[in-house]
Amino acid sequence: MSDHEYGGNDDLSLPKATVQKIVSEILPASSGVSFSKEARDLLIECCVEFITLVSSEANEISEKEAKKTIACDHITKALDTLGFDEYIPAVLEAAAQHKETQKVREKRGNKFEESGMTLAELEELQRQQFEAARERHA
Repeated sequence: MSDHEYGGNDDLSLPKATVQKIVSEILPASSGVSFSKEARDLLIECCVEFITLVSSEANEISEKEAKKTIACDHITKALDTLGFDEYIPAVLEAAAQHKETQKVREKRGNKFEESGMTLAELEELQRQQFEAARERHA
């Protein structure tokens, strides 16, 4: 599959620091194994290619189902179609964890609403706090 088939974009990448962190967790310094920058960059290119491949296949599946949004089900079907079915349990687990995280975030609510203060009162409080900070650091 060529870049042209996916609408190739040389600007697609993953954050190097994030990839390095993941690699460091897998290969801790105590293991004595190091990961060169060239290997990290190659890994990033492979990850981008994998994501592009799976998302393209998932898009085709969603289009066949006349859906305008790619759902988790489309991703798992794409993984299966592409022969990566061994990843499906991990993907479903990650999706479930994400769903739980979203529930917790929704429960936290809105700080503005929970404050019980009007917008004008909050703005005055903010002004006072900025003034106090200026005085402390002057």
